[in-house]
Amino acid sequence: MNEDLTKKLKEKLELHKKLRILASGDIHGDTNLAKKLAEKAEKENVDLVILCGDLTMAEQSTDNIIGPFVKKHKKVLLIPGNHESVATADFLAEVYGVKNIHGYSVKYKDVGIFGAGGANIGINQLDEKEIYDLLKKGFNNIKYLAKKIMVTHVHPTGTKMEKFTSIFPGSPGVKKAIDKLKPDLLLCSHVHEAEGIEEMVGKTKVINVGKKGKIIEI
Repeated sequence: MNEDLTKKLKEKLELHKKLRILASGDIHGDTNLAKKLAEKAEKENVDLVILCGDLTMAEQSTDNIIGPFVKKHKKVLLIPGNHESVATADFLAEVYGVKNIHGYSVKYKDVGIFGAGGANIGINQLDEKEIYDLLKKGFNNIKYLAKKIMVTHVHPTGTKMEKFTSIFPGSPGVKKAIDKLKPDLLLCSHVHEAEGIEEMVGKTKVINVGKKGKIIEI
């Protein structure tokens, strides 16, 4: 077979191969957990690691949270939670050569991934309009793609996850983004007690990935 044709066929097959993701959140400076997750990413042969915020414990524990994934040669996307600022997330991204998608987006194969971190409560609080506007900004750059993943720290309002906590309210801004932007998936964390919960909001599957990590294929 012609070498150019073989190359094109391989590229086409690679494009349509499912994207395999390890998503986790709420690591809270636990370096042993980060190491275990990195080992899981390697064992499961994931293409990408997505970290849904609260990487630190009140910004006091940034060492060896991203490093274990980089050592395993894994691509990493992250957003800040309510335990760290955007500046801290940017710092971690710059030091380790990974990507903070707070208000931004990336494209892997035929999948667009966009996000907004922070939360509607706590020190690094964002108002609902800002949360929605950041998500819309990231979405606009990948809206032409067939498959889209939205990444937030906080969960949407009106979901099962709200029933697991009386402290952390759901976000109307995230819910509005689901309604308007219609991503295929929303990956979030924030409510520890709701780890692993999955539900449909319209046509969007919402997953609280939790600290143990969730393998996702799209």
